[in-house]
Amino acid sequence: MRKAIFPGSFDPITNGHYDIIKRAIPLFDEIVVAIGINADKKYMFTLDERKRFIEEAFADYPSVSVVTYEGLTIDLCKREKAGFILRGLRNPADFEFEKAIAHTNRLLSKIETVFLLTAAKTSYISSSIVRDVIRNGGDYTVLVPDSVRLKQ
Repeated sequence: MRKAIFPGSFDPITNGHYDIIKRAIPLFDEIVVAIGINADKKYMFTLDERKRFIEEAFADYPSVSVVTYEGLTIDLCKREKAGFILRGLRNPADFEFEKAIAHTNRLLSKIETVFLLTAAKTSYISSSIVRDVIRNGGDYTVLVPDSVRLKQ
């Protein structure tokens, strides 16, 4: 069974994340979207909200599940019996950053990282941009899946 962990903070999930997951579904038998918990980071959305956004976005995809975790992603991979880490790349800076992490993960665990390039139409979207648009009252809905809606 080909099982992948797609780690991130997903604060919130964006159309770029959504696109990567959708395109990865045919590549893996199971994809676990893993929301990392970092006590030092201040999030706009609660852990429960972020989890619900993803679960609702992929409710019709039984091969996609959501977990939360603390610690190393490779430790989560071992617990989940996942042989792959899935990552999206938006630009060359993402590649350089992710390459170092992938090499380290493979050295420590033999777990392979699979990179998918973001679609051109979503390559500019980041969670930090979405949060900035929300904070400033802009129309964030074009940047996120339908499950990410704030009560107005």
